[in-house]
Amino acid sequence: MSDCCSTNESCALPQEQAVSTAVSAGSAPGVCPSCGQKGKTVDTQIVKALLAVSLEAVRPSAAYRFCRTESCPVVYYGDEEGQFFTEDQLREPVHQKHPTADDVNVCYCFNHSPGTIRAEFERGITDVVARVTEGTKTGQCACDIRNPQGSCCLGNVGKVVKQIEAEIATAVLV
Repeated sequence: MSDCCSTNESCALPQEQAVSTAVSAGSAPGVCPSCGQKGKTVDTQIVKALLAVSLEAVRPSAAYRFCRTESCPVVYYGDEEGQFFTEDQLREPVHQKHPTADDVNVCYCFNHSPGTIRAEFERGITDVVARVTEGTKTGQCACDIRNPQGSCCLGNVGKVVKQIEAEIATAVLV
C-alpha cells in the first residue's frame, strides 16, 4: 500500500486517517478517499499545472479526479489508494471549496471572483457572463488547464451572478 505522505510532505489528512477513510469509503472506483463522493475525471495535465508541490508526487500512470465537495480537504485524487492532493498543495484556492469567498476566482482565465462580480453590480450591472462567453468564442479561454475542475467555468460564473442578484434583491426587500 502506498503512502501519500511519503511523497507529499503536507498531507492534510494523517496517514492513518487517509488509509482508514479510503477503506471506509469502500475503495469504490472513482470516489474521493476523504469524503466518499464520486469525482469528475480530469486530465493529468491540469493536476500538474495547478500543483505547487514537486511533480515527482504525480504518478504518471494514475488517473485523477476532481473532488468538488466544499467541506472536503481533497481536491485531486488518483484511483490508486493514498494518491491525493489537498488545496494547500495547489497554486491557488479552489472556488468549489470556497464558493462564497469574495477573493477566490470563479473564472480562472479572466480573474473573476464573487468579489469582483459583486463590485460590478455595485457600479450598476454586470455583463461578466457575456464577457466570459465572448472570451471563450475568441479563443482566450484556457479552462481545460487553468480551472481546477478542468472544464468551462461559465456555469459556475452564472451561478455566482444569480446568487449575488438574489442577495441584492433580498437586501432591497429588507
